[in-house]
Amino acid sequence: MQLFSIFGNPVAHSRSPLMHNAVFKNCHYPACYTRTHLLDGEKLKETFFSLGLSGANVTIPHKEAAFNACDEVRGFAKKIGVVNTLVNENGKLIGYNTDADGFMYAIREFQKVQKILVLGAGGTAKALVSRFLEEGMQVSVLNRSASRLEYFQTLDCQVSTWDDFILAEYDLVVNTTSAGLSSSDFPAPKNLILQILQNTHYVADAIYGKLTPFLELAKEKGILYKNGADMLLGQGVLANELFVQGKLSKEAIQNAMQKSFEL
Repeated sequence: MQLFSIFGNPVAHSRSPLMHNAVFKNCHYPACYTRTHLLDGEKLKETFFSLGLSGANVTIPHKEAAFNACDEVRGFAKKIGVVNTLVNENGKLIGYNTDADGFMYAIREFQKVQKILVLGAGGTAKALVSRFLEEGMQVSVLNRSASRLEYFQTLDCQVSTWDDFILAEYDLVVNTTSAGLSSSDFPAPKNLILQILQNTHYVADAIYGKLTPFLELAKEKGILYKNGADMLLGQGVLANELFVQGKLSKEAIQNAMQKSFEL
């Protein structure tokens, strides 16, 4: 029996155990998935191996710490310095990132998205911005402080803080911050969010399982929006593929995981 987990702080809200256990149960795969509340990201590697894990997912705020913990990083994660999926490969910690492709899966029904504003500058933002740029999209990043914007300044995108932000028209605005997860906070001052929402066609939030204050405003204004559920499903399917190492088909994984969202 293999054991998998998700690391995060907070982590009690995570649907990942429900999703992955649905796959293991319905596909008769000998594994179990649980949650690990991790306060210190520096102890991720130590905790991973002490629990005897075969793999794990990583959520806020430890995705960059997960990158540093890896013995080897592969694929898109290597480019952006952010890891959300870990695999134990013969005693070595191998890191991947499935967030970006999961998000592209989530917004596939939005039409003609070319200009995007990303709220936040953490690990999820790094993954999404890099993926958007690969697709040839125009990207702006808005964050409370300037210090975390240094990474984005090296990319072909515009960056700004709450104080120097200049409003423009957007096709899509994406919240990658944890604002609204366990509070009534907005990802930026409310008056600024209101102005931004008046100038966008679509809105998305990486948070799932609830209508955040950010999405509530979008709903009030009749803006087409998505929460993080589809993104969660997309990245989860890709992560599970890595966990089972080709022993289950992507179709079987997706069908089983999709059912968990009906519970």
